[in-house]
This record gives sequence, structure tokens and C-alpha cells, in this order.
Amino acid sequence: MADPRTVARLEARIKERLAHAIEFEVADPRSTFLTIQKVELSRDLSSGKVLYSVLGDRGERSKAQHMLADASGFLQRKAGSILRTRHIPRLTWVYDDSIEKLAEMDELIRGAMEKD
Repeated sequence: MADPRTVARLEARIKERLAHAIEFEVADPRSTFLTIQKVELSRDLSSGKVLYSVLGDRGERSKAQHMLADASGFLQRKAGSILRTRHIPRLTWVYDDSIEKLAEMDELIRGAMEKD
């Protein structure tokens, strides 16, 4: 089991490297408006989840999901190239809808405040 500080440091480095790779190295027009929100590694560093969000509608989200599926091996290698670990964590991509939920909650609160 890795030290929690080590896990946090690796998560930050992977997030930074993936964001750079998606922005500058992936030559796919479907990667527009994609943001890496967070990387969560397991305690044994064997696997991890990459939480991402997309600015746009369901169509844009679907395009980004397909792009990530197509480029997952490339992005996995790019993330592994900066790590100084024996094994590269197996990354899975998970859509993060927390921003949408926050916007809905904000709209409900504003609506309630206008009614009062």
C-alpha cells in the first residue's frame, strides 16, 4: 500500500499529463471542451479512475466519450511515461456530472429565493 501523500502526488501528476496530452497531442476534433476534473488512484496503484467533464450537450459528451475510448491506450502510455513506478495504473474514464448537478441546484435555490 502506498503512502496517501504519494498517491495524491501521483494523481496530480497524472491529471496534469493527461490534460496536456488531450489539449496538445491528441489530434482529434472530438476532444474540444473536455476537462479532466480529478484522478482517483487505488491504494495499491494498480488502477485508477479519471473523472472528466464536457462543455456542451449530450452529443458533445458522446463524442468525447468515443474519443477517449479510441485514445485510451495512447493516453495510458502518456500518463505512464512520467511515473517512476514499476507498473502503470490501468485508467478508466468516468463522466463527472457534478457540475450539471451544481447548476441545477443553483437554479432551484435562485427560484426559491425569487418566490420568497
